[in-house]
Amino acid sequence: MPVISLFFGIIIRMYHNDHAPPHFHASYQGFEALIRIADGSLMAGSLPNKALRIVQEWADRHRDELTANWQRGVDLLPMEMIAGADVDD
Repeated sequence: MPVISLFFGIIIRMYHNDHAPPHFHASYQGFEALIRIADGSLMAGSLPNKALRIVQEWADRHRDELTANWQRGVDLLPMEMIAGADVDD
């Protein structure tokens, strides 16, 4: 599964041709969560509260890029890296 972002020890991944609804996988210190791209909601799994908040805020700022990567995955194209929360303005 391609890594599309990495920040504060949080790894963001997306599967090619994954199941709907559009989402990404966030992992941190043994925790893993599926986050819905449309609204940043937690679909499954868990993350520590602070890590989840950081991921959701990051997803809100990068929704267009996440959506574009989702479409790349559906089309079986290479995904692009997205800047991490540690470099966001």
